[in-house]
Amino acid sequence: MDGVPCLRVSQCHAQQFRSCLQSKGALDLSVCLQSDSTGTVLLPILPSCLSQLDLQTLKTVVASDSACEIVWSQYPLQSKKERGRAHGDKLEKILQELLESQGERWTEELRGDLPHSFQRHGDLVLLADNCLSLPTWKKIDQQLWSAVAKGLGAKRLAKMSRISRDGFRSPVVTMLLGEHSWVKHVDNRISYEFDVTKCMFSAGNITEKLRVAGFDCRGETVVDLYAGIGYFTLPYLVHTGASHVHACEWNPDAVEALQKNLVANGVSEHCTVHQGDNRLLQLCDIADRVNLGLIPSSEDGWPVACRLLKRTTGGILHIHQNVTSPLPNTAAIPAIDDATQRVSGKTADREVWQAWADDTANRISSLLKDITGALWITKLQHIEHVKSYAPHVHHIVLDLECRPSRGDEDSY
Repeated sequence: MDGVPCLRVSQCHAQQFRSCLQSKGALDLSVCLQSDSTGTVLLPILPSCLSQLDLQTLKTVVASDSACEIVWSQYPLQSKKERGRAHGDKLEKILQELLESQGERWTEELRGDLPHSFQRHGDLVLLADNCLSLPTWKKIDQQLWSAVAKGLGAKRLAKMSRISRDGFRSPVVTMLLGEHSWVKHVDNRISYEFDVTKCMFSAGNITEKLRVAGFDCRGETVVDLYAGIGYFTLPYLVHTGASHVHACEWNPDAVEALQKNLVANGVSEHCTVHQGDNRLLQLCDIADRVNLGLIPSSEDGWPVACRLLKRTTGGILHIHQNVTSPLPNTAAIPAIDDATQRVSGKTADREVWQAWADDTANRISSLLKDITGALWITKLQHIEHVKSYAPHVHHIVLDLECRPSRGDEDSY
């Protein structure tokens, strides 16, 4: 058939279907997603995977009330490279004309100083620090930022220089154009609002937020030890059926955004916010589940999490960690093709993740014994790969089940 094969899904389930297709290797990542005239979203599928897709299984994984169908899009779906090039070409044309109208000459050095990547938050574009820094730009300073906004299709502009060392991982962001710096994201029917000059938003955690949203936490009390603006607190409250969530956060700016988001999503009555250092939290023996969503390591929160678990029934810890795999010793092995090397690398990575998880389970078991004076059984439920920061640095999550020993159980 002519056109591009796509999965047509509703907007409210688009992120979940996208994550599911990507996990199966069926999503065509070279092509942009597209909203069509019916208010649905078209997810481009790799033609080679089309015959292997089971729509009923997809619906079951995402949501029983979700709808999806295979369609062949006749629209010219734009590749991501083409879309980026189109923005870049438009911006370059606008800035070149502006400089030349001021008697300045356009050079390759100026072209190289244009923004090549940026974050888009609604109508606000957040630029990286390594662009538009040449002295020439200051000659059109009054008109520069309006021109950049026009070229990038934005109404507001900001620029990030670095992450501060204030203990809160606050961004150091300067507003360049626009009256306010609050922005809004909607993921999986959850609204997140925050001030880009004061809080971070990690779009790379979308798959983990979708996974959390699929948990069955009906009747459970959940503690989120590193709540931020509500990255995981809100999925627990909106989608999992959790009875109550205790959200701990020590950054006052993030707390402000969190409280705003709880109200905006209609779940504030089911959440208690604890502002301050979670190591000083007075709660204990209340949690069915504890989320430890801090990287590169949440280890400082492990004793707190163990203290929070219910003494009689235990619960589940979701422990985030950046795990580094050792670089392969290529000199010691014979030459192999790229495909074999990739498979070998993934196997080595998973072995390192497993070793870290085993060690973590043993340490948590010892902590629980020290805190409660009783033996506990720990079981590795799942290891989830969230994203990679470098070829050998991986953000993973360990789902660890922790139960008090009844004396007649063998260690898992």
